[in-house]
Amino acid sequence: MRYSKIVGLGHHVPEGIVTNEYLSNVMDTNNEWIIERTGINERRWIDPAKDTVANMAAKATRMALERAKLTEKDIDFIVFATITPDYFFPGSGVLLQRELGLEGIGALDIRNACSGFIYALSVADQFIKTGMYKTILVVGAEIQSTALDVTTRGRNTAVIFGDGAGAAILQPSDHPGILSTHLHSDGRFAEELYVKDPGSSRPREERQPEQILDTTTYKVVMNGNQVFKHAVVRFMEVINEALKANNMKKDDINLLVPHQANLRISQYIQEKMGLSNDQVYNNIMRYGNTTAASIPIAMSEAWAEGKIKENNVICLAAFGSGFTWASALIRW
Repeated sequence: MRYSKIVGLGHHVPEGIVTNEYLSNVMDTNNEWIIERTGINERRWIDPAKDTVANMAAKATRMALERAKLTEKDIDFIVFATITPDYFFPGSGVLLQRELGLEGIGALDIRNACSGFIYALSVADQFIKTGMYKTILVVGAEIQSTALDVTTRGRNTAVIFGDGAGAAILQPSDHPGILSTHLHSDGRFAEELYVKDPGSSRPREERQPEQILDTTTYKVVMNGNQVFKHAVVRFMEVINEALKANNMKKDDINLLVPHQANLRISQYIQEKMGLSNDQVYNNIMRYGNTTAASIPIAMSEAWAEGKIKENNVICLAAFGSGFTWASALIRW
């Protein structure tokens, strides 16, 4: 039986640190308000003069390759999760391929928001298992800062989101690495967390530059109460689904790496499942919500800190726009 395993992890975040104190100077908020509601102390925002989704992804990839003792030429397929591509089209997968000098290999883009990395991991896992590819690069990378309304009107989202990239390298294994993945969605709630434009479903005349006077449809819209209410339920369901599929219990989890949506959500899940602090990894305090990048960034840091060890059981779980939610259970 052919399985897949993660052989290398890497991440990259922009140099620009945006503190709660900075945000309190440009909108009606304060450090205490932000920490109480989100648990975030600071986040990273790009410098538009030098940072792109693709080049951040390339930097994360090179770290992952170095840790795996591989080179760019070993990669034979790319699965790229992002909802903030550098262009409306083409996707950022081919731009990353260009950054890495890998012209000719396949590149697939996944647009499943906060669940995107787990979706991408699941796709890569299937390609490895079938023998179609040997070394697959899975990336989650986002630039959210340029779509935020950094005013009091947009503070509910502006204080949450950050930019960054994370990468994982998958290769075949004779022993189970990725034990199972579980993917779900419910489009009835699509407009509870979305960016409307640039969408193609408006009349042509409404999409002309001279007609775009109101740019609010290009900003993030989030019904925070609805997102929280659904997230805490779906997180629990999909984690338990993964455990049940592998005949495991919560005590078998060495480390839960949840999507870094909101520290309060992670703490709620931890409390409800009765997990110890050592069983849950959070870094949202430093980076905010980096959407599809949050799980690979967190995994990369956790591994570097010695919190992911050989034979550990790692559970990944995410919930986000769509609504989509997903989990993966991994034996390291």
